[in-house]
Amino acid sequence: MADMCAAALPTTVGFDLDMTLIDSRPGIRATYEALAVETGVAIDAELAVSRLGPPLEHELAHWFARERIPEMVVRYRALYEVHAFRPTLPMPGAVAALAALHEAGGRSLVVTAKNEPHARMHLEHLGMRADAVAGSLWAEAKAEALRAHGATALVGDHVGDVRGARAAGVTAVAVATGPCDEAELRAAGADVVLPDLHAFGAWLSEAAHDAPPVAPQATAG
Repeated sequence: MADMCAAALPTTVGFDLDMTLIDSRPGIRATYEALAVETGVAIDAELAVSRLGPPLEHELAHWFARERIPEMVVRYRALYEVHAFRPTLPMPGAVAALAALHEAGGRSLVVTAKNEPHARMHLEHLGMRADAVAGSLWAEAKAEALRAHGATALVGDHVGDVRGARAAGVTAVAVATGPCDEAELRAAGADVVLPDLHAFGAWLSEAAHDAPPVAPQATAG
């Protein structure tokens, strides 16, 4: 089992974006509805937002032929900038969770399947501070960014986030705020499951308390 206690705080903690830090469902729903009107394709926007997590291409494949997906990605993202930012809000406890990490001397890394420009725009629009953002990464691919930034944990709402944490060998902190319930998250290998990010500060404090002291560095005599 990965253990955040293997490294003392301050630390870097990774966070997923959609349904972990932000509730993007209203904006994504509106974007799919606009895409349906524009293309004449009967997209079930409610169904689409019920399974957020995987990359955009995965969802579009439910509604469009394979050869149309690159075109629809471009069009969806253009519509997204019109419809998605204003109705998106922070998830419960998200702002406090980031603040708790920063107050503890830690760094925040947002690692998401969403494209990086839109991820950054969401954070800026909501005034949510992230020390680094890595986009277009899903499931095990999230391990790339976690390793590159020296993260010791990944917080996410999807079994794909748990898989990313396991691939990186870091603590998988799951929040049951997205499409996956507690049983699914635990079955995927989550080290801890929180009801939402209101519980993150207490978990962080416990992890810091349990972390071993940093060994003093040898000095030249």
